[in-house]
Amino acid sequence: MPQEIERKFLVTREDFKAQAYAVSHIRQGYIGTKPGRTVRIRIRDERAYLTIKGPAGRAGLSRYEFETEIAVTDAQDLLLLCEPGIIDKHRYLVKSPDGEHTWEVDEFHGDNDGLVMAEIELHSEDDTFQKPDFIGQEVTGDRRYYNGHLRANPYKLWGG
Repeated sequence: MPQEIERKFLVTREDFKAQAYAVSHIRQGYIGTKPGRTVRIRIRDERAYLTIKGPAGRAGLSRYEFETEIAVTDAQDLLLLCEPGIIDKHRYLVKSPDGEHTWEVDEFHGDNDGLVMAEIELHSEDDTFQKPDFIGQEVTGDRRYYNGHLRANPYKLWGG
């Protein structure tokens, strides 16, 4: 069964943009966000995907993930069926200092403007990795930072 193993961190500086080797625009919505499973529609630049995710493990590091590419026109239609709140963000890809991993840095827009998070996908839960200088506090397992949660409880409402 395909497993997604990732850790999430807040980003403290904007110099990740200068280090990025690629950037893309992502819009995504959720058909379902029940505890333990989500069904997501994502349009990333000129491609679209249907993703189903299972429950996260105890530490929030790993969970089942199924993803398949779909037609962009189908994704646009499916976004109309999604729960209220579309996630809009730019994703920057940055190599880790040792070149062994890729960091995905998401700069959110709209109702989540001001939030910048980075995640790293790992081969195992105990995989080691190097953090770039812009990486701050770890938020792995903190459900407030899940995109499905940000859809319903956007960052602009958190206060701070």
